[in-house]
Amino acid sequence: MSLLTRRRLLRRAALSATAAGAARTGLAGATAAGIATSTVALGGCDSPPERTTDPEPDRGLRFPDGFAWGAATSAYQIEGAAKEDGRGESVWDTFSHTPGRIRNGDTGDVAADHYHRYAQDLDLMRELGLRSYRFSISWPRIQADGSGRPNQRGLDFYRRLLDGLHERGIAPMATLFHWDLPQALQDAGGWENRDTAERFAEYADVVFRALGDRVPVWLTVNEPKTVVQNGYIWGHHAPGFQDEDAAYLVAHHLQLAHGLAVQALRASGVTGRIGPALNLHPCYPADDSAESATATRLHDGYENRLYLDSIFKGAYPQDVLDDLGPDSRMVRGVRDGDLKIISSPVDLLAVQYYTPIYVTGDGDTVRKWPTSEAEWQQIYPEGMYDILTRVTRDYGRVPITITENGLPCPDVPGADGNIDDAGRVTFLRDHFAAAHRAIGDGVPLESYHVWSLLDNFEWAEGYEQRWGLVYVDYASQRRVLKRSAHWYRDVIRRNGL
Repeated sequence: MSLLTRRRLLRRAALSATAAGAARTGLAGATAAGIATSTVALGGCDSPPERTTDPEPDRGLRFPDGFAWGAATSAYQIEGAAKEDGRGESVWDTFSHTPGRIRNGDTGDVAADHYHRYAQDLDLMRELGLRSYRFSISWPRIQADGSGRPNQRGLDFYRRLLDGLHERGIAPMATLFHWDLPQALQDAGGWENRDTAERFAEYADVVFRALGDRVPVWLTVNEPKTVVQNGYIWGHHAPGFQDEDAAYLVAHHLQLAHGLAVQALRASGVTGRIGPALNLHPCYPADDSAESATATRLHDGYENRLYLDSIFKGAYPQDVLDDLGPDSRMVRGVRDGDLKIISSPVDLLAVQYYTPIYVTGDGDTVRKWPTSEAEWQQIYPEGMYDILTRVTRDYGRVPITITENGLPCPDVPGADGNIDDAGRVTFLRDHFAAAHRAIGDGVPLESYHVWSLLDNFEWAEGYEQRWGLVYVDYASQRRVLKRSAHWYRDVIRRNGL
């Protein structure tokens, strides 16, 4: 791996929101141009606009008929019931129970207790008017050790959840893998072991055959890049390693797992649609220099093209392979036929947008816009438009769904018991408007899922950050619709802003 790449990765680690001991730095390092655009700052939660009882003005921005407004969650972040009904241990159980790994020593053992309260949560979805719900299936709940005979009690839980969604007129969107790898597979090498991709395909086949009649849309692997960077380079996500050479071998095996799952769906006879879920970060030069442009191109290769090119073009980007070098474990780990598997035709692309990245000539990154409570997240709605139009321009008119977009706010109930997260309303409104403009410019966007439906276990941040439309009092598990939830219900009702 080149010195440029190593320096860039270390710099990103220093800026990461979930690095151990990271403190929010607000506008530190922002450029004058970024600070001057004060309307962007309203997207954060530090200085939200004053609350008003007047209805949100109608901007006349209508989305296409049938547009599916939704919300998203993931299994380990909300389900709890970590040791119930035959569920096995995942890497996140192990990681969260390791002292010093998670803020405040939090774990996902109980989380939002969705496993026991799913019917109540389904009623909340109906109250909001959701048309789509994106959730994940817990691999260790289906196969405790990551292979072999499935756990019927786990399948039954998801069958009940799916039936409840259909009864309420909400379309399910199921993610097969949202980071909760069975610990038994990690003990056998985890994603560094090519065999894990084969086990994933077997697990996917089990789920397709058991639940496929109830799921119209499947997502394969959620944010492989986050597993690579946070789990294997920086070490502040499970499994908690810091091994750059292993990281990109893991990237290849995650992409291989995606392709094998697509093939498993086709072979199963299930008629649902399928695609990957990628967090894409638009990358911009930090200045007008040729050096910044060159460094930005490589940075984009690691952030975006490594995953997009392999899926949609059947090849890894050559500049990234050159930068990794011929002796890297990833380059040596690619076998004949792998890229054909990875590029098995998909039906849609799930895009998750949170932040832009600005790259200097020496490969460092800088902050140009105000951040949210998640210090890594620069608030830049224009980046939503840029990444959506870029994907359509570079990879064709594959149908797109936004499966995550949101921000954390310091949500605290007021004296009246309500949660006035006005900053989240502004953030979502600006990003919805950017998505609407992208549709007008030809992007085949068919749905939008806000992250997240519920406050939940936010990985290394534990329960410190609240990302939900619905407030969760963790002591009582009481749910309260925030101001943003009421606002979002109106957006869904009129299908636009």
